[in-house]
Amino acid sequence: MTAAPPTTAPPGAAPSRTGRLGFYLPGTAMTILAMVMLGFVVHLTLVSHLQYARTQQTLYADFRAELARGTAPVGQTRLEFVDGVAGDERIVEAGSPVAVLRVPAIGLRAVVLSGSDAEVLRDGPGHRRDTVLPGQPGTSVVMGRQAAYGGPFRDLDLLIPGDLITVVTGQGEHSYRVTTTRRPGDPTPPALAAGGGRLTLITADGDRYLPRDVLRVDADLVTPAQPVPARRFGAGALPPAEQAMATDPDAWTPLMLWSQALLLATLAIAYLRTRWGGWPAWTVGVPLVAALGGAAADQVARLLPNLL
Repeated sequence: MTAAPPTTAPPGAAPSRTGRLGFYLPGTAMTILAMVMLGFVVHLTLVSHLQYARTQQTLYADFRAELARGTAPVGQTRLEFVDGVAGDERIVEAGSPVAVLRVPAIGLRAVVLSGSDAEVLRDGPGHRRDTVLPGQPGTSVVMGRQAAYGGPFRDLDLLIPGDLITVVTGQGEHSYRVTTTRRPGDPTPPALAAGGGRLTLITADGDRYLPRDVLRVDADLVTPAQPVPARRFGAGALPPAEQAMATDPDAWTPLMLWSQALLLATLAIAYLRTRWGGWPAWTVGVPLVAALGGAAADQVARLLPNLL
């Protein structure tokens, strides 16, 4: 017997599912890449501000509750309470609320958090943990973003000498008066007198989303200084990511994971296009890409200067 000749698809037959997947995949990938890039811009300029406002509301309520209970941190460490009983003393975690900052001249009220890396500054201004808390003798440093994630310090350059700044901490309300606004190269303020306090607010300088330098506003304490609890670490222990205009290299790992999730979403949407067609596939895929893209955008923002 002779072997039967191989069958061939008749002209005009539909391509195999594998072939259709290879046809749809490049277009799907390019569409999703464009969506992610546009989404990052929208995230940074719009969504991040909504995220900041929501987080600040929650932090404000939490900090008011801590003030009422008398458990707000007043130094680098705090007591852990279990069922109302004081336990071990621990370092205040990065991202914990430590103060409420008010600057009436520019309409600012913000909860200040412990730490100053890019991740902390997404939620509000951050206190440099190697400096004293506001209201205590010495120089307290608070950093804040100029443009993204609410841009709480966007109008810092409008402050003039004599403007009032108030800060509420676990030790009460403290008042400062602005003395200088300075940029790189400007003279530094004179040394503090014994027992004196100073607050230095730091943000990016330059066009919004295109920072060039660092802007500092100095204000001197005009209310009595409060005691400083024992300190556990100094400037040498501060991670580089908490310096002004620093980036956060720890964001690379989660960014790679979210990028892999986006790649899998691309493959899934391309496959669904071969099964369901374009509109049904994108109806399912767009919300998924939006969620993954937003998570990836947060990690990309950590790789940008923390004062942006």
